[in-house]
Amino acid sequence: MCLINGSQLIKVVESLGEGVSDLEVGDHVLPVFTGECGDCRHCRSDVSNMCDLLRINSVRGVMLADGQSRFSINGEPVNHFLGTSTFSEYTVVHSGCVAKINPLAPLDKVCILSCGVSTGLGATLNVAKPERGSSVAVFGLGAVGLAAAEGARIAGASRIIGVDRSSKRFEEAKKFGVTDFVNTSEHDRPIQEVIAEMTNGGVDRSVECTGNIDNMISAFECVHDGWGVAVLVGVPSKDAVFMTKPINVLNERTLKGTFFGNYKPRTDLPSVVDMYMNKQLELEKFITHRIPFSEINKAFEYMVKGEGLRCIISMED
Repeated sequence: MCLINGSQLIKVVESLGEGVSDLEVGDHVLPVFTGECGDCRHCRSDVSNMCDLLRINSVRGVMLADGQSRFSINGEPVNHFLGTSTFSEYTVVHSGCVAKINPLAPLDKVCILSCGVSTGLGATLNVAKPERGSSVAVFGLGAVGLAAAEGARIAGASRIIGVDRSSKRFEEAKKFGVTDFVNTSEHDRPIQEVIAEMTNGGVDRSVECTGNIDNMISAFECVHDGWGVAVLVGVPSKDAVFMTKPINVLNERTLKGTFFGNYKPRTDLPSVVDMYMNKQLELEKFITHRIPFSEINKAFEYMVKGEGLRCIISMED
């Protein structure tokens, strides 16, 4: 484990627990809600990032080593949250959930790579893998969807179709390379039919970032037969059922899922930070608000109302 000093996701290693050998005090790091132990079958695999030991766990609330919390108030234990507990000045994190990054990277910007931005970016670059000049449809134009669009822009897609039910998101999406827009509320037929008509049979790739089951089906059925690939990113309700005609699969469409954009946190996140440092990845446009911790409820209000993409929270007022 390691003790980290910082605010929100802006972190510097303060001290190290016994047995931690790949970090040093003063390292700049990104804590991540899912980890990489380095030893399990998933970590040893070249194609999976779903670590057996440190995969996301929203209910554990304690450290793995001894089943105890490192937080307390008035003598009463306080649970950890998603293995990181970053709404605090100091936190204790399993070393497998910490990615050491370039110390020159501005922490108040690259901190957003610890979750949604990497998820959308990796869904496109690592899983959908659009070719230069190809077409990509992105369902949902929140931060994750716009990160998927950013990935398509970086990959050189010539046409990026944004799909959302809110027209107010379309103008901002242009900053992320989106070239065309489809408002789902303005059509009385399946959106996959609309997109197929726009693209002479379907897009080359699609990325679904809403978790809405109808959008998931549309994302799959809107890709072109023969080579189309659809990637599911959004998390549906546990009882949702994905239904499509078998002929859609037999006609050589491919359906894939992804978790955290298929990035291994410790292995891959440093290179994503480098993409930003090399001006290939543009992060500033994702950051729409900055507020002190004392106003944290405003951040939740922005999120619920869909009024921002990413909000940076500082412990300093």
